[in-house]
Amino acid sequence: MNQKNERIRLDYWIAAILLFTMAAIAFINVLSRYLLHFSFAATEEITINLFVWLTVVGAGIAFERGGQLGMITLYNLFPLKMKKFAALLSAALSALLFILVDIFMIQAIYNEITLFQATSAGLGIPVWYYYAGVPLLSLFVFRGVYRNAISQLAALRREGGI
Repeated sequence: MNQKNERIRLDYWIAAILLFTMAAIAFINVLSRYLLHFSFAATEEITINLFVWLTVVGAGIAFERGGQLGMITLYNLFPLKMKKFAALLSAALSALLFILVDIFMIQAIYNEITLFQATSAGLGIPVWYYYAGVPLLSLFVFRGVYRNAISQLAALRREGGI
């Protein structure tokens, strides 16, 4: 596909916006420390939570590109049918991992809303706002896992006709 016709995807936009926001917050905080001898307390809280969200979106992008950790040397020794099984197993285990992460995060969100009602130290907002980003943004991880598995299976079909 021609690079000019390729549109920028939502996960790329989200990653760029999160990274820009984190850099801008850090820059403003450095300037305020230098010029005003004053630090904004909430900047650390915001930056840490944006970093978590960026990591989740980035994991989805990495999965899609095949950038996740793997044992490629061992994988290359497998026969074609075993490679297909390994690709499917890897995708299933990756999806299962993020399903478990989402289940635990949804439980934590439920507990924060109903039982604890904790607020953040810097801004005083409910902490479940920060937690909610992980299950929502993990949709990009599932899409990345799916797309990687499809592309791996297509490459294996081209390689040897599975």
